[in-house]
Amino acid sequence: METTQTQQTAPMPVQPQKEHQWLQKLVGEWTYESEALMGPDQPPVKSTGTETVRSLGGLWILAEGQGEMPCVGHATTLMTLGYDTQKQRYVGTWLGSMMTYLWQYEGELDASETVLTLHNEGPSMTGDETMAKYKDVIEFKSDDHRVMTSHMLRDDGQWQCFMTAHYRRK
Repeated sequence: METTQTQQTAPMPVQPQKEHQWLQKLVGEWTYESEALMGPDQPPVKSTGTETVRSLGGLWILAEGQGEMPCVGHATTLMTLGYDTQKQRYVGTWLGSMMTYLWQYEGELDASETVLTLHNEGPSMTGDETMAKYKDVIEFKSDDHRVMTSHMLRDDGQWQCFMTAHYRRK
């Protein structure tokens, strides 16, 4: 009886592409100040916190935030971002200690390579059981200053910005 052996080879390590290298600009220690709209005819609510961003193999970033959130109090958040070479899109997730929903991102970098737009879908802020479309936009103003804005798609097809956060490198 003759046996055939299948030779297994180790997978080739993935080399970071320029899209992965762009994400490394986020790595570091940051502080943030944010303003969020909590409803019509209500003043914006301000909050502050810190964020630690680390690299995972040069392919992914993990951003852990700590701070006060409007109507919640102290919260911890975790964002993951990477670049999927098969989809040719940035992908990631966002989750927080104040909710059970896992937000899933998919997005693209603009031509100037300063603005990353991440699309997602999640629970509507209207309080009912419906889902809504959102986008988070990360814009580098400099190597040490970035701004993230969160937007919700309104029924009239327009994007409404409901949160702006300024991150500054420590």
